[in-house]
Amino acid sequence: MIYLKIEMFFIAILFFVVGFYFRKIFLEKSLNSAKNEAKKILDQAKEIAETTKKEIILEGKEKAHKFRENLEREMAERRKEIQFQERRARQREELVDRKFESAENKEIASEKKLKKINEKAEEIEKIRLNQISKLEKISNLTVEQAKKYMLELLDSDLVQEKAKKISDFNQNIENKKEEIAKNVLSCAVQKYASDYVIETTVSVVNLPNDEMKGRIIGREGRNIRSIETLTGVDLIIDDTPEAIAISSFDPLRREIAKVALELLIMDGRIHPAKIEEAVKKAEEDLEKSIKKEGQRAVLETGVGEVHPDLVYLLGKLKYRTSYGQNILKHSIETAHISGFLASELRMDSLIAKRCGLLHDIGKASTYECEGSHVTIGVDILKKYSEKNIVINTAASHHDDVEPETSIAVLVQAADAISAARPGARRENFENYIKRLQKLEEIVTEFDGIEKCYAIQAGREVRVIISPDIVSDAKMVIMARDICKKIEENLSYPGQIKVNVIRENRVTEYAR
Repeated sequence: MIYLKIEMFFIAILFFVVGFYFRKIFLEKSLNSAKNEAKKILDQAKEIAETTKKEIILEGKEKAHKFRENLEREMAERRKEIQFQERRARQREELVDRKFESAENKEIASEKKLKKINEKAEEIEKIRLNQISKLEKISNLTVEQAKKYMLELLDSDLVQEKAKKISDFNQNIENKKEEIAKNVLSCAVQKYASDYVIETTVSVVNLPNDEMKGRIIGREGRNIRSIETLTGVDLIIDDTPEAIAISSFDPLRREIAKVALELLIMDGRIHPAKIEEAVKKAEEDLEKSIKKEGQRAVLETGVGEVHPDLVYLLGKLKYRTSYGQNILKHSIETAHISGFLASELRMDSLIAKRCGLLHDIGKASTYECEGSHVTIGVDILKKYSEKNIVINTAASHHDDVEPETSIAVLVQAADAISAARPGARRENFENYIKRLQKLEEIVTEFDGIEKCYAIQAGREVRVIISPDIVSDAKMVIMARDICKKIEENLSYPGQIKVNVIRENRVTEYAR
């Protein structure tokens, strides 16, 4: 066994030696072959490099030759251009020399002419002095004395002519002043055309069908009573097909009632709770409408920036009347006429329009404040820092104070034109409105009254009292006291019904 292992070991050594020898021979042959291959590649590279070198040298020579030819061609063209410029310069120089020579000749000729002119001027001066000397001898006056004498004669003639012309001009103005004023006013009025505005005390709401009348009246009249109580108007439901009339002297109340009814008709659900929502929504819509109308008036007249509170007050004028004439329409009309008058007389038409638009602003608050609309208007304009000319115009348009500017006088004229033209006002209507306002003022003087509405053309007054302040027992006494005060302080035909309403409401929510 040991011998076998030794034999195996020697056999392995023998194979290793033989393998090493053969591997060495193989590597030497591979190395020689690689060297020969490398030598061939090196020789080929040298041949290619030599060939490429020759080609590059040849290409460089060709490019240098072409560059030299292009350079020579460009040099030739530049030499030609330089020669051309030299020829032109010589021509210009010759032309300048000729012009200079011509100018010298003209200068010499001018000097000769000037010399002749000077000689003639000296001759003329001698003749003039000789004539002056002769005239002085004849008139026994020097030149200065003669000038003074002529100026005195001319001044005397001019004074007489001026006096005559001034007198004629004054007489002409005196004769034509009334005609001129009429022309100015007529031109201003003709430029502005507006419909006559007459307000009434009744508004009409159209119904989709006659069945809607019964729904508006409600069971035992509860719906119509609720509408009349909340809005202070009188609903007239008669045989007129598909229509309901709303009667009230106050345009604001009529508008609220009209809008509320239209909302209820569109919705279709008519009951006291829904009526309250509709009235509240109508009041909110009216506020928006007032602002919109004020903005429209400002834009229509073009008076520039106006304080938002004044814009709101202008919008309220749409729901105010004076002798049947809508105050907002009257203010816009006065603004336009004032502007046209100012334009005809070459004054500031913009400030004239502003004065005309704001002159009756106090009428927007006459129901809330005491005093005349002139006093209230002046206070409002001062509060919002309007110009003195606007304030004075509002204060003087009814001659309460003296007008301080010509524009204030123009606004007075425009106000009178707008108010006095045929159909603009109705005296009886204004007296009727004042009587109804007076009736409401008398009733609201009592404590515990929440709202008061004069309806039925003043034949009925509806009084809503606070249930927390006035009890059922006091309610009867209050009704009698109201009747006595009306009898003592107001003159009226027939009788007035006093309707006192006391209502308790309790609201709870089931959750």
